Amino acid sequence: MSVIEITNLRKTYGEKVAVADVSLAVERGEIFGILGPNGAGKTTTVELLAGLRHADGGTVRVLGADPQSEPAAIRDRLGIQLQESRLPAKIRAREALELYASFYPDPADPNELLELLGLTEKAGTLFKDLSGGQQQRLSIALALVGNPEIAVLDELTTGLDPQARRDTWALIERVRDSGVTIVLVTHFMDEAERLADRLAIIDSGRVVAEGTPAELIAAGTDRRTFRMRLPADAPEDVLDVVAALPEVDAVTRVAAEHEVTGGPRVLPDVVLALARRDVVPDEIRTVTRNLEDVFVEVTGSRPETQEALV
Repeated sequence: MSVIEITNLRKTYGEKVAVADVSLAVERGEIFGILGPNGAGKTTTVELLAGLRHADGGTVRVLGADPQSEPAAIRDRLGIQLQESRLPAKIRAREALELYASFYPDPADPNELLELLGLTEKAGTLFKDLSGGQQQRLSIALALVGNPEIAVLDELTTGLDPQARRDTWALIERVRDSGVTIVLVTHFMDEAERLADRLAIIDSGRVVAEGTPAELIAAGTDRRTFRMRLPADAPEDVLDVVAALPEVDAVTRVAAEHEVTGGPRVLPDVVLALARRDVVPDEIRTVTRNLEDVFVEVTGSRPETQEALV
């Protein structure tokens, strides 16, 4: 059962097209990932589905209601944590939760949320004195304090160190297991692959791929990639010979290795061609396709790397 249905959504700011044509559906009880590079239209899309911005075209249904014309119909049923959300520096964690709880008719218990998110010992700590990971956990708590059926979490782990990211992932899975449907906006491949039951990749304001991580990775498996390390005395033109093979699409240098991509027979064809030149690679290893490969194929750009807070 779809709890979110978006069809041909469009949003512009003057001549800038933020969302060109987005259509997707989110099923109850899943973690649905929205993946894409910065500026792709991810945040604008979730702001439109939450009724925080007015669409220029298309339709949105959240729990059967139109958040564009009836924002009050979903206000108590959808929690949202936006990328740029910040709290006053001197508000304490429990104070923030109690304040947000006062906005809802049937809120969650702030103390239970503090315990769920591992913040009980930080309940009296000022927001500015919380670590990056603790601030993000508090953001999750604020998104959940209204007992929502859907939680939208936007770029939740940007700037966190690796351990804080993994702790946050575990919390998101626990929230989903409690019955909350989650829309997770991210530009990190490992995060999407670990958490998302299904995902949509958005680029230039359009959905360019959609499915489970496994489905997206399995698509295009008629291509193969391997890396090889050639001996120091290999002929200078041997890579030109490899690149000219019909089964080879590309040969690139990766540190001390050469990465070769091509069709299903690319590996045996290259090995045979090298043997004919009396060249035996020092090492050959296949490269497993992953979500990053899919991302590069459908967007034409490399994903950004995670930078930890200092």
